[in-house]
Amino acid sequence: MKGIIAKLAALLFILFFMHSVVSAQTAKKLRVLVLSDIEADPDDTQSMIRFLLYSNQWDVEGLIATTSIHQQARVAPESILKILDAYKKVQPNLLKHEKGYPAYDALKPLVKKGLAVYGMQGVGEGRDSEGSDWIIKALKKNDDRPLWVSVWGGPNTLAQALWKIKKTKSAGDAEKLYKKLRVYTISDQDDAGPWIRKNFPSVFYVVTPGYNYVNATWLGMSFPMPGSNTEVTSADWLAKNIQQGHGPLGAAYPDVAYGMEGDTPSFLNLISNGLNDPEHPNYGGWGGRYAFYLPEFQDSNTGMFKRDNWPKDEPETRAIWTNASDSVVSPIDKKSYVGNRETIWRWRTEFQHDFAARMLWTTKNFNECNHPPVPMLAHSDHLTVKSGEQFHLSAAGTTDPDGDSMSYLWFQYPEAGTYKGIVSFRPYSPNLYDIPVTAPVVQSAQTIHFILKVTDKGTPSLTGYKRVIVTVMP
Repeated sequence: MKGIIAKLAALLFILFFMHSVVSAQTAKKLRVLVLSDIEADPDDTQSMIRFLLYSNQWDVEGLIATTSIHQQARVAPESILKILDAYKKVQPNLLKHEKGYPAYDALKPLVKKGLAVYGMQGVGEGRDSEGSDWIIKALKKNDDRPLWVSVWGGPNTLAQALWKIKKTKSAGDAEKLYKKLRVYTISDQDDAGPWIRKNFPSVFYVVTPGYNYVNATWLGMSFPMPGSNTEVTSADWLAKNIQQGHGPLGAAYPDVAYGMEGDTPSFLNLISNGLNDPEHPNYGGWGGRYAFYLPEFQDSNTGMFKRDNWPKDEPETRAIWTNASDSVVSPIDKKSYVGNRETIWRWRTEFQHDFAARMLWTTKNFNECNHPPVPMLAHSDHLTVKSGEQFHLSAAGTTDPDGDSMSYLWFQYPEAGTYKGIVSFRPYSPNLYDIPVTAPVVQSAQTIHFILKVTDKGTPSLTGYKRVIVTVMP
């Protein structure tokens, strides 16, 4: 009997150890580095402030000031440092709400600068900068995690780092570094972006190609698209919920000039909220949804953003992660909309409320603020079922850290899976945490993405998610 108990104890220890290892692996923070043409437009400052409010979720590797097509002969690292000065004052209070907010003294040495020249003028022999050297240093770290590079301006500093790696490393060693990169650029803000995509085909790259922004997915962040919530991006809402009476970081948030936080989509999908899956841009999340293909050439220098002195677009030479469309029923007017910007604005209310809540964290105590609910599943987040089989989706165990009442919504995300039909939940009502689902009849294995959306009744209301991917076998 003692031998059996000992064996069971050993087995339980092994299972616990394995669970702990898996949990530690899934909890690894993302490594994130920012390139910003800060001062070209107030929106970089806006995005930097939001970025810092989520900086506890990542290992921040660099904050590098660069140029762009809008600011061709200036870099402004001092402006990043000014924002960090405001962050320094509120960081201790942020720690009352969530762990892991990096200290000012840890972030300040990460502020670097690229060359104060435009585009490919900053790429080649003798064109290294502290910014490009820092990127190389980050890539060469003895760390298997990818390096996510969030590009808010021109990527010529990144291009120089890649040029240097190619020149100084063997092809095999260089390729290992290229494959560690995950790049999201906000359109093409210098001619180095197309050069990178053409010359480094193994680099993971998310972008709406072109110097003109009229087709860009990131416009869904704040532009007044039909069906989108324009109230939460209005000047009045920002003044009330972000800027005024919200401490030094809120006071540093500038008024909107051209558009609110056009650069923020480059890191929204890196936020750990249960919905986002950065390695799979085709799954969709707060930062939009993207498909991997060779896009058809479009001359972007037309329409409202046409500029006679801008570079000419060129056809892409390989597949990239780029525009994809979602079909969305607007909660505002109840009409259906289809498009690539919809992949972002469909989540606008949730990510703006989350931003507003975190801004409150900068000055208030835990019991004075709202915090996101913690969705749970009573089963795995990957299920395999047979064609026509009934199964259950259950959010049993979901909690809210503030004890708030919660609303539940299960819905299918058709564009994220291989099965494009609509799965019937009938009989179904929103607000059920456990629902029966009948798998469709399929002729080949298909994946279906179901999203659990849990929203609390705090102020502002906050949302957490879980994604369940169901594979239906014939």
